[in-house]
Amino acid sequence: MTLIGVISDTHGLLREEVKELFNGCALILHAGDVGRESVLEELRKIKDTVAVRGNVDYWADSLKEREYVTVENKRILVLHNIADLKTDPAENDIDVVIYGHSHKAMIKNEKGVLYFNPGSAGPQRFRLPITAGLLRIENGNMEAEIIQLK
Repeated sequence: MTLIGVISDTHGLLREEVKELFNGCALILHAGDVGRESVLEELRKIKDTVAVRGNVDYWADSLKEREYVTVENKRILVLHNIADLKTDPAENDIDVVIYGHSHKAMIKNEKGVLYFNPGSAGPQRFRLPITAGLLRIENGNMEAEIIQLK
């Protein structure tokens, strides 16, 4: 079983709860609006981290707008805003789409693709809950979980 930490919209704030939650993960995926390089530095102390640039990450020229990662033969696309997804993931051999931007945590399956928005783990906005996520991949099965923080 591979456990992946999934986070988005930290906006410069990395909570201690997140560090504890992601301890033991094989990989961390950040879906953008990181806020500060120090957030990525702290995440990388926990485990290898793949991050994409969000709409507030003007400082992050080195981050791409989308990243592709393969874990246990599952192809994962990470991007910030789902509206920027211009192709059908099911037609492009993508098993999981991880995204953020809306600050609204969500898990849904559509046409065999798992769509996973972990919500926002940064400062609370819009009275939405503060959340992060875990993605478990085992024997070809995928399970996403939203974890409420604070």
